[in-house]
Amino acid sequence: MIRPDVNKITLLAMDVDGVLTDGGLIIHADGSESKRFHVHDGAWIRIWARLGFKTAIITGRQCPAVDHRARDLNIDYVYQNAKRKLEVFEQLLADSGIPAENMAYIGDDVMDLPVLNRVGFRAVVDNALDEIKSFAHYVTNRPGGEGAVGELIIHLLRKKGLWEQAMERYRI
Repeated sequence: MIRPDVNKITLLAMDVDGVLTDGGLIIHADGSESKRFHVHDGAWIRIWARLGFKTAIITGRQCPAVDHRARDLNIDYVYQNAKRKLEVFEQLLADSGIPAENMAYIGDDVMDLPVLNRVGFRAVVDNALDEIKSFAHYVTNRPGGEGAVGELIIHLLRKKGLWEQAMERYRI
């Protein structure tokens, strides 16, 4: 597998269920849905953005909780109900003006393969299907919903040589 140039990556796109969450769904009696997000992912998404990088969500489900979390984290592009993720990814390319080779994507399931095969940097969470791990440039040590996105961001920042800059604000 060709090693990607992480220095070109300027946008991180993410799946939600199984990546930003553990993949479990809580369906309430009224039909509404709840999701559990990990604060470490949120903190690192904010650090990524603070360094000038963009973020996107591409998820196959539609849930108000995702809208709330995306607003809270100032996610740049949010696409829900993405039944055909590659078509939605094409929309992200048009909306952002960023070429596919300058994007990273993190997923966990076969529905993510079409997007993973288009981006410059392919990542999957530790608990992803084994069938897609072989397509990844990076497999997190953490499972989805347990800080895997934060782990990926840390990895990218270190590879980009931006770790010290990311940590400046937190040093005593």
